[in-house]
Amino acid sequence: MPRSANTVAPPAERALVVAVDLHDPKRPLEPELAEFEALIEAAGGALVGRVVQRLDRIDPATMVGSGKAHEIAALAESLEATKIFVFNDLRPRQRTNLEKIVPLPIVDRTMVILDIFAQRARSREGKLQVELAQLRHRQANLIGSSAALSRLGGGVGTRGPGETKLEVDRRKIQARVSLLREQLDDVRRSRATRRGRDGSEPLVALVGYTNVGKSSLLNRLSHAGEAGAFVADQPFATLDPTLRRVYLGPGRFVRLADTVGFITELPKELVAAFRATLEELSGADLLVHVLDASNPDWPRQRASVEEILRELELDAKPTILAFNKVDARPPDAEPLPAGSFAISARTGEGLEGLREAIAGRIDGALAHSP
Repeated sequence: MPRSANTVAPPAERALVVAVDLHDPKRPLEPELAEFEALIEAAGGALVGRVVQRLDRIDPATMVGSGKAHEIAALAESLEATKIFVFNDLRPRQRTNLEKIVPLPIVDRTMVILDIFAQRARSREGKLQVELAQLRHRQANLIGSSAALSRLGGGVGTRGPGETKLEVDRRKIQARVSLLREQLDDVRRSRATRRGRDGSEPLVALVGYTNVGKSSLLNRLSHAGEAGAFVADQPFATLDPTLRRVYLGPGRFVRLADTVGFITELPKELVAAFRATLEELSGADLLVHVLDASNPDWPRQRASVEEILRELELDAKPTILAFNKVDARPPDAEPLPAGSFAISARTGEGLEGLREAIAGRIDGALAHSP
């Protein structure tokens, strides 16, 4: 039967959020937990409750402890939750033990981010990268009847159906991962060729935390208007890199690239899968690190981005700090760092100064290049 035009969308997942607070003064829980809940909503979930267990260390068996796990099961039933969303890193064995007590699907932070990426990917490259990241995460979390199987001897007659299924799953995933890697290698070679052809003008790359306004800034600087990069007030609104030609002054142009936004502890599967896209950064003559001046949590976000840039060996690149959204900045906010640029992609404030700074830094970088 054909689907009716009035088909009702499935109800949103009723999300019960679970987190363990380890009392780390250098990394308070609340900002990142609020960010996690925003990710759940961006993925299409509806928050129905939150459970925070305060511990000195993560329980190795269930993450939260057996007693708290039973409390979560009872709360989930009373709230009619349909999924448990776990903030902390969850090991396969902890997931298995927790699912025995809480009879609901359990989703971790990496899975939420991967789900958002899967929804937002538009290009063939983006879809390949997301699938590769999903498979790597699944590969890392495959678990079978390990305790029972470990008691069996090797050889003929000892391989039970659980082990066979696990091995089949692993082989299928590894085969698909290998194919995706080959396809993304083709993308990398194509990018290198295209960079060689388009290398007549300097390349400037926008980097920054997710949802700080990089795409809005790209559109404003390139006068792209409605034809520009997609913009939305949500995490990871755009995944696919966008390249625009930007005018800096008489006879002066640069290529400006917008790349995928970062997040604290960006899942390693995503960093690996999106390496082909992030290689745009390696060829950049200058990075513009965009921050959200209206967000009091910007120091943590800045540190997270700088850590990822170090992992990608890009921390030595010439970099300009640009604080976007100054039009929404609280009047009593602390002063911005010296040498940074206060701008607004929405109103245009400070953009001429940023253009001049980009031109000056480009001239300096090219003058010192071999």
